[in-house]
Amino acid sequence: MTRRNMLKIACLCIYVVLLVDLVNAANEQVEQVVKASEIIKSAGAANLANGNGDVSPAGACAGDVKAFCKDVGPGEGRIASCLTKRIRAQKQGNVVGRKVSNKCSNELALFKIDRSSNINKDVPLARACKDDVEKLCKGISDETPGSILGCLRDNKNKIGGKCKTEVFRTQQEVSEDYRLDYKLYNLCKDDVKNLCADVEPGDNREVECLDSKRQHVTWDCQAQLYRNEKEAGDDIRLSVRLFSKCLGDYEKFCSDVEPGHMRVQECLEDNMEDSKFSSECKEELDDIIAKRVTDFKLDTTLREACESDLQDMCATTLKAMDDDNKVKRSALNCLQQYKEELKSEKCQAEVHRRTKRAARDIRFDEVLADACQEDRTKFCNDVQMGSARVIRCLQEHRSSLAQKCAAAMFDHEVQMAEDIDFKYPMKKACAWEISTFCKDIPHGHARVVRCLQDNIENTDMSKECKDEVTRDNNRMGTDYRLNYRLNHACESDISRLCSNMCSTTPGSACGGLVLQCLQDKQDNITSQTCQDEVFYYELMEVSDFRNDVILAEACRTDVEAYCKDTEPGEGRVHTCLRFNKDKISERCRNEEMKLAALEYRDIRLRPKLNKMCSEEKAVYCKDVKPGKARVVKCLMENMAQPNFGEECKEELQKREDVMKSDYRYDIGVFTSCKADVDAHCADAKNKLRGNATVLKCLVDNFRSVSEACQTEMSRAVRIALWDYKPGAGLTMACDADVSTQCPRGSRSKSGAVFTIGVVGRCLSKSLVEGKRLEPKCRDLVLVAAPKDARAYFDYPESTSALIKRVAELQQIAGLNGVLVAPGARGGSAVTVTGWVALACIVSLVVVIIGGTLVVYRRFIGVDKPHTMHVKMGDA
Repeated sequence: MTRRNMLKIACLCIYVVLLVDLVNAANEQVEQVVKASEIIKSAGAANLANGNGDVSPAGACAGDVKAFCKDVGPGEGRIASCLTKRIRAQKQGNVVGRKVSNKCSNELALFKIDRSSNINKDVPLARACKDDVEKLCKGISDETPGSILGCLRDNKNKIGGKCKTEVFRTQQEVSEDYRLDYKLYNLCKDDVKNLCADVEPGDNREVECLDSKRQHVTWDCQAQLYRNEKEAGDDIRLSVRLFSKCLGDYEKFCSDVEPGHMRVQECLEDNMEDSKFSSECKEELDDIIAKRVTDFKLDTTLREACESDLQDMCATTLKAMDDDNKVKRSALNCLQQYKEELKSEKCQAEVHRRTKRAARDIRFDEVLADACQEDRTKFCNDVQMGSARVIRCLQEHRSSLAQKCAAAMFDHEVQMAEDIDFKYPMKKACAWEISTFCKDIPHGHARVVRCLQDNIENTDMSKECKDEVTRDNNRMGTDYRLNYRLNHACESDISRLCSNMCSTTPGSACGGLVLQCLQDKQDNITSQTCQDEVFYYELMEVSDFRNDVILAEACRTDVEAYCKDTEPGEGRVHTCLRFNKDKISERCRNEEMKLAALEYRDIRLRPKLNKMCSEEKAVYCKDVKPGKARVVKCLMENMAQPNFGEECKEELQKREDVMKSDYRYDIGVFTSCKADVDAHCADAKNKLRGNATVLKCLVDNFRSVSEACQTEMSRAVRIALWDYKPGAGLTMACDADVSTQCPRGSRSKSGAVFTIGVVGRCLSKSLVEGKRLEPKCRDLVLVAAPKDARAYFDYPESTSALIKRVAELQQIAGLNGVLVAPGARGGSAVTVTGWVALACIVSLVVVIIGGTLVVYRRFIGVDKPHTMHVKMGDA
């Protein structure tokens, strides 16, 4: 065979081999092209890309597959997954050297777009979710591309673990390229072309563009944008923008938090106030939250947590809330109002979080934001959003706000009164104080707020914190509803005692009327908790005049005129106003007098007196319950004790001087003689000037007033005589008698100090011994006398009283007419006969001497010369 023929044969063999290879390759390609997937029957058969459901390793990606995925076997999207990971690493800046080419990236995107049209084209997804589709998506087919996958996304909390992983993969891919959501792409591509042509494709920038121009987007596209946002909103990894802006903060604050179910977003939100938290992440988070507040459909966490409670507690459904904005607002308010009664702890937590957000940013309180839109523009246009700045700005312009804004602001403040978490500026300003003074106190029920109030005078409290607590206290004084603890403790008592006292105009504050009503009627309050809260409010009043809105308004000009350099707190302004009581306006003086009278009910409302007498309280009054002036009365009873402290005695005498000048400061007289004052001393009441006008009137009408009033007046006058001071309004009638009949206690100078009890014993002795006293002074001494001793002096002469008593005794003994004949010769003569004459004379002498001795001893307390015994009532 020639060489030429051999060459021909060789070429022919090569040709045959090549031809066979080509035929085989063609056959394989035919098999690949026609190879279909029908894992999920309801989706219908779907042809797999490149015959194996993966990117071709021989096309535009050949070089990249060889470089990055050489160990990856093709098929079922494995090469696509490998290339996707490489591209993500590139975007995060985590690779050096060669990058996936643009041609390969485009081919990868086209592959994924095709794969998204039918779940069976995504073999790993179809295989992992087959059972879940049969269980959760019956009757749904992919006749409309992407329908079954959309069903799985809607039920992602119900699907199995493997299926959930694959569904998340598809969502993550959509977050990077909106074209991979078949419905979103097909219904929004024209809008992208028309509205976002200048936007660089990729990383979901097209969707962000559409979202920013949503008012111009077609309805079909808007519906898809909303669906996509709802499906992706609970996982930070599905928001490219949020993830990229918050990646550093996520790694810094929340690296141990598993993504999904809003966990990472909530963790980031909890750390937003940290000084190391980035501003760009905070801004992006706030924008997302604001969008969720505006559209409740996007608040997937609250919807899932509270669905059953909405039905049980608020008689509504999610669908009804989605369809009607009024129903939505009413239902959300219902959740807030009945938060503690909600069955689901998750729902309670979400409602708490939602309220906490609303305290931080006006955008997160939809009702307030809408109602105050015009006022925000008018007064706070230059105020930056966040950190409650706009809310604080509106509060500072409260008097100028439109009615609907003022009403919404008041409702907002009432809602926020319950927890320090809802008082954003205070919580921020008092962060150290809360962690130091209140670290073991649980949040809620204004417990931490009360802790801060308790520590307001602590020298370690910062000025910033003190200013916020003071501001909050002042605001509470304008309306009882802003005082969470009092509002809830006194709900039934307010309804019973102080109903219809507030304006019915929405948002109108009560102006302190209910608080004043509770104080005026506190003896009628049935709830001990309410009594405690009213007392605490009184402590706030006596400490800072601004906490009493009625007094503050009445004394506004007086404070400016006489006390403008006096720092509020610790009762300093009250002291200043009372020092200038002859100069201040009548209205201010009356309010100060009311408050002073209130202070005299309880020693704890007089911080200085309480401090000065702390040892005496412990020794003499340890078992006496505070309130109704009981402790003060106890101290005054023991004021003459040898070991009684001079500082306490001095403070008590100051208090007594005020009580002797105005009946309202003596709680016993004020409460027991209220009706008698109205009946007998109405004119004197209208002429109150601190000169004992009413007290002297009650003395003049002593025999006409009630027994309870007599008891209290007797005690009050007895103490006034016991602690006598020349020139005092109540006892001035005895000044001349003291000067002439009590030389050892006499002082020429008005206001001189006498030894406790000296003048009282002296005047009592003079009365018993029959010495002449000025009529008004004699009346005072008789009023001061104990009831049984007073009877001996109720007639013009003590003899008549004695005869009457003897006549009563002889009548009881059946000796009528034997000893005395009261009717004979005017009824004041004694008639005796026969053998009893001598005995009667002796007996009469004994009775007179004995009676005189008894009365004398009762008045002067001879048995215990250093102890003042005061017969007390209950007041």
